[in-house]
Amino acid sequence: MSKWLRAMVILLLAASCGGGGGSGKAPRNLDNACSILEQRPTYYRAFRAAERKWGVPVHVQMATIYQESKFKSDARTPLRYSLGVIPMGRQSSAFGYSQALDGTWKEYLAATGKRNARRDNIRDATDFMGWYMSLTNKQLGISLHDARNQYLAYHEGRTGYRRGTYNNKAWLLRVSSEVGQRAVTYDIQLRNCRAAR
Repeated sequence: MSKWLRAMVILLLAASCGGGGGSGKAPRNLDNACSILEQRPTYYRAFRAAERKWGVPVHVQMATIYQESKFKSDARTPLRYSLGVIPMGRQSSAFGYSQALDGTWKEYLAATGKRNARRDNIRDATDFMGWYMSLTNKQLGISLHDARNQYLAYHEGRTGYRRGTYNNKAWLLRVSSEVGQRAVTYDIQLRNCRAAR
């Protein structure tokens, strides 16, 4: 095989490996919602589709994805190590933009009939998030605009939220407040953003 043909095959293979908007890499300047959407126009279309379908505002979705994956399509939880050096697997099965766990993702696929949905695809990840948060709204009465409490229920699961498991986790209460504040910041930014029109 010639060098030129080999180079073309490698280039085509690399180009075909995208994960729905960014091949794993996060956009720059994650503190600016407008900058994120300008770099990734497909994100805004995905956020708006989920908002129309499930009622979850764009800024709540964005703040949650920021916290869960920093907008990396292939985000995973860290590895666990035995004796500090022997890899023992990941901390959980969470994967993708929304960090959906295997079991919860299977529930979503069964409930929506989306057999080909992928956690590393922004449109599928935002649809999953909308589905999950709308159920949280119906079952627990948490407003779809309440990023802080939606995040607590998202992280702990609805049963954990009902039991108040988050009350014993000072770090999670701090993080959920940060998610709430980021949602407010993103909301203000989006109101003056060309990319969000």
